[in-house]
Amino acid sequence: MELPPCDHTPAPYTGPAKSDLLARRKDVLNQGIFLLYKEPLMPVEGHMQYLWDETGKRYLDCFGGICTVSVGHCHPEVNAALSRQMGLIQHAPTCYLHPAVVEYAETLASTFPDPLRRVYFVNSGSEANDLAILMARLHTGHHEILSLRNCYHGGNAVGMSLTGHHTWKYAVPPMPGFQHAKAPHPVWGPIPYDTPGAGREYAEEIKHLIQFGTSGKVAAFIAEPMQGVGGTVPYPADYLEHAYAHAREAGGVCIADEVQTGFGRTGTNFWGFQNYGVTPDIVVMAKSIGNGFPLAAVVTTDEIAEKMAGRIHFNTFGGDALAMAVGKATLDIMLRDDLQGHCKLIGDRIIAGLEKLQTQYPIIASVRGSGLILGVEFVRDGKPAGAFTADFFERCKDHGLIVGKGGLFGSVIRIKPPMCLTEADADFLLAVFKAVLEELS
Repeated sequence: MELPPCDHTPAPYTGPAKSDLLARRKDVLNQGIFLLYKEPLMPVEGHMQYLWDETGKRYLDCFGGICTVSVGHCHPEVNAALSRQMGLIQHAPTCYLHPAVVEYAETLASTFPDPLRRVYFVNSGSEANDLAILMARLHTGHHEILSLRNCYHGGNAVGMSLTGHHTWKYAVPPMPGFQHAKAPHPVWGPIPYDTPGAGREYAEEIKHLIQFGTSGKVAAFIAEPMQGVGGTVPYPADYLEHAYAHAREAGGVCIADEVQTGFGRTGTNFWGFQNYGVTPDIVVMAKSIGNGFPLAAVVTTDEIAEKMAGRIHFNTFGGDALAMAVGKATLDIMLRDDLQGHCKLIGDRIIAGLEKLQTQYPIIASVRGSGLILGVEFVRDGKPAGAFTADFFERCKDHGLIVGKGGLFGSVIRIKPPMCLTEADADFLLAVFKAVLEELS
């Protein structure tokens, strides 16, 4: 079982030894910053969908820096755009007039349906969600925010208050005004997705939370079109339609957190919310937007955006010329190369292979997602197989395959690679999955 051929030759690594670096890291970095894997991975070079460690070993990266590298590690066109801008001006905040922010905002806004057309750039998904909540409260005059159980929306104060996933929340008082509704789930939910009216039934939880947990008026309902950290969890086809209706009836706006699902990754539409036939009032995006560069954005309507003009609001690096150059180059590549269509092509191939494995290995309870945002959930004796998943995760790395792990009980393997994955790469992934399943059986 060999990785597909690659014509890139990595430079010899001449940095500190892995053991020395690990000891120094433990001595200086905050203890809350974790490492994946029992034997930590030390990637020192990347090229498109591949990573090399300090020994020169190559890996197929099917986690993309946690769903962040979109068009490929060190994509030459993105690198060139960054280099050109670095040679002109390194920092040009939005309080000055600069073409980069206008040109990129125009291109980004063109990917959205009306009336989503106003753009505000920030640095991370957590910041973007914080800003979206501020906009919702300013616009509606209400305070209560509804999100879903099992969701993840960031690590700042607002993000943790939104998040419905105990492993990502510290034992400190949450911010007031945040509540969590029961969420759909294809394995653990009480209603099978193929049940007629399943989406409407699940969405009743939003209605009940408004009735019994709020004043009857809310500022916003926020949801990922497919839960990412929660284990790649999609919803029944009509779920968001009914959930949005309940939120809007209570005076709220609807926010789509596209941090992981956006930019064509689902394969079927450029934005995840479009897969459900809805249009939110505010859209939040990050990760794939910058191909690894710290960049995020909030897109909304004229009416909601104009409430921001009532006070001074400024983000030092949001909309900075360097970030705009990277974002524009990344988006241009996505659109020119139809990476959305490519995600569907490769994703369908992987899904077909995973579903075949599911018929052979009963521990695979669910294969879900679409395009290149996929999840495989392992269940044993009716319970989440977290220990099995942890072993599977480690052994994939041993075979040269990097994947993610998630879900509340750590029982889901997450597949979110750079969008340049090839058919040969997909076949390698499937071969590794089969080999590891055999090893662990």
